[in-house]
Amino acid sequence: MSENPNGYVIARHKDGICTITFYHPAQNSLPADLLKQLCSEIENAGNSPETRVIVLKSEGDRTFCAGASFAELVQVKDKEAGAEFFSGFARVINACRKSPKIIIARVQGKAVGGGVGLAAAADYCLATEAAAIKLSELAIGIGPYVISPAVIRKIGLSAFSQLTIRATDFQSAIWAKEKGLYNDVYSDINTLDAELNALTQKLASYHREALYGLKQILWEGTENWDELLTERAATSGELVLSEFTQQTLKSFLEGKRAI
Repeated sequence: MSENPNGYVIARHKDGICTITFYHPAQNSLPADLLKQLCSEIENAGNSPETRVIVLKSEGDRTFCAGASFAELVQVKDKEAGAEFFSGFARVINACRKSPKIIIARVQGKAVGGGVGLAAAADYCLATEAAAIKLSELAIGIGPYVISPAVIRKIGLSAFSQLTIRATDFQSAIWAKEKGLYNDVYSDINTLDAELNALTQKLASYHREALYGLKQILWEGTENWDELLTERAATSGELVLSEFTQQTLKSFLEGKRAI
């Protein structure tokens, strides 16, 4: 894995499969610039006539995605800036939703906050046994408002309530599979990648219009998400300004508090 202090998003195309990979040195967290790049690459792959299926993955063998960049959140000074930051997650989720291509998420390690939202925004999700999940937003003083429609769509309201209220507790990959977030869970990354390769090659060989039709069925009833997720981003953008949230974020970044 190449070190890059600013992180990156790379799209690679081969045999009808577009693999979009993101990386950030802070446990693959997502600052605004990476969210913008991720959204753009998802849209580009969706519009490409050569692409049949999209794979969404991160670098490394540990954390899939730690969610929002705390270092960036602590710099938010007004509600407009806060709303704009969280709108980055809204745009990525909506890009996945509106993409005409099937999206497969590869979750090799832990997913926290917005990382859970990314997994939920995919059409199918493969993970390893190390891919525990957590929604820590409530412990920070905000809530998983932007990602909640995508997560609830996959795991239901009851499981979402458990995940949100037990904000400091990880739930296992097996739990996530039982609730419907993960479709398949494998013992290790090598097995995961072998199965991912086999699945995506099969999908890339299928009829383009049949795949598109399936995509439409999978996302029926979500036509209002452009407006809904924008409204949720505004709510999160206001909450992040609270003294509670700012002090919690600073304590975490200074190593004085775990979340």
